[in-house]
Amino acid sequence: MGNETFDFGYLEKTIALMRKIEREQQENIEKAARLMADAIEQDRLINVYGGGGHTTLVMGEMFFRAGGFANINPIMETGLSVFNHALKYLELERCVNYGRSIMKYFRLQPDDVLIIFHNIGINPATIDAAMEAKEQGVKLIAVSSTCWQTQMPPDHFIRHPSGKNLFDLADVCIDDYNEVGDCAVTVPGFDTPIAPNSNIIDFYIAHRLEIETVRQCVARGIEPPIWRSANAPGGDEANARYVEKYQPRVKML
Repeated sequence: MGNETFDFGYLEKTIALMRKIEREQQENIEKAARLMADAIEQDRLINVYGGGGHTTLVMGEMFFRAGGFANINPIMETGLSVFNHALKYLELERCVNYGRSIMKYFRLQPDDVLIIFHNIGINPATIDAAMEAKEQGVKLIAVSSTCWQTQMPPDHFIRHPSGKNLFDLADVCIDDYNEVGDCAVTVPGFDTPIAPNSNIIDFYIAHRLEIETVRQCVARGIEPPIWRSANAPGGDEANARYVEKYQPRVKML
């Protein structure tokens, strides 16, 4: 094989998706970042939730991360994450009212900002959480895929009983264009698709939101609360003021 590589279009497809997001979702990213900059200006937390499985990993990418916001509040329920037993979390993300109970525990207030990541955007743990948040007057940013929401059968068993899609409930919708099945590559001679790229794309969107929010904060003359690397010289000292400020307010710190 020598120096040949066989990614069967994975790199090109993933980069093409990022470029499509830059072309088509920039306005929505700016709108979402405006809400996030408002939260920083008003000394509010930016709440982040993943509706089950691997979408919960985006919370980890945004939380307590070098170069990320110190006021991120991950609405983390271990039962929905990949660190629960896999078949258990699969059942829980399909469980009606589970998402509501999570939101109730975190007690979001009117005009708080909540980002929900869930590519599929139709399962009960996602829809119930979004409904509860909206009923509490929360401003909702949704990162999901129109492909899943429009192409899945209306009576599919994983849908919330209301039949609602995540984008039906959000104030700002950011499309990650994830295809049904969440795999980007088919290797000749093997029929099952492989190589999902949804997490790469959602991590990209998360960091684009951070970049745009910082830009807007600077334009307003606001200092955004940004973590330094705790592993770099002076990192702990630079972060100490944010630990003192946010540890009483962010349950996961």
